[in-house]
Amino acid sequence: MNEIANTLIEQIFDGSEQLKRASKPLYLQLQQHIREAVTSGVLKYGDSIPPEREIAGALKVSRVTVRRAIDDLVEEGLLTQRQGAGTFVTDRVEQPLNFLKSFTEVMQERGKTPGSRWLDRSLGLATEEEQKALKLGAEDEVVRFYRLRTADDSPTALELASIPRHFLDNPFQIESSLYEVLASLGLRPVKAWQRIRAISIDEARAELLEIPTNSAVLYIERLGILKSGQPVEFTRSYFPGDAYDFVAEIRNPLTENE
Repeated sequence: MNEIANTLIEQIFDGSEQLKRASKPLYLQLQQHIREAVTSGVLKYGDSIPPEREIAGALKVSRVTVRRAIDDLVEEGLLTQRQGAGTFVTDRVEQPLNFLKSFTEVMQERGKTPGSRWLDRSLGLATEEEQKALKLGAEDEVVRFYRLRTADDSPTALELASIPRHFLDNPFQIESSLYEVLASLGLRPVKAWQRIRAISIDEARAELLEIPTNSAVLYIERLGILKSGQPVEFTRSYFPGDAYDFVAEIRNPLTENE
């Protein structure tokens, strides 16, 4: 076991004797120590935790016990597992629904470095779904932007945006923020309709997001609207369910003027 992992285990779990003396099941004790380590700042959001075998060896408990504790915390949302990378304290992003902001703006406000990995940039006839959302005809074309969004180089979301070609006809005009380019053209949406639902992620998308197949994700459809009332942007996004909190201010219309 490396020295850093050993020190971290001692900080998190306070030694194995305390676990053995307690009457509570060992896996529940492990969970409690991990929660307390996050609350106290010993473990910070985004930190990795030591491998199961090292925790089990240091605390003289079975790997089955450690695995059960970790699996429960993953299901709870406190921890997240990335294929081939390990187990991490979930780095949750709080994104307000009251304001229309780009992914880049949200991440920068939270002190993260936004990035993108392009999966596709193309021009083609609008699908039935795009025709309905963007009020287009079967002969109309859209520009599509499909990319993996990252924060501090970690996969954070999958995003497929469609823009009517009469607003933007060059797929390679977008290098980073779509909203920055739309704003430069006087086409940034002034409002949007969003539909959010939880779904299970398929294998191909799960691999891109580095999460297990069938994991719960938030699927969001956003329709950006211009001041004229014309739809300008139709975006479908997939956000890992353990990484995002979408929040909104809710007011009582009966007391709005009080």
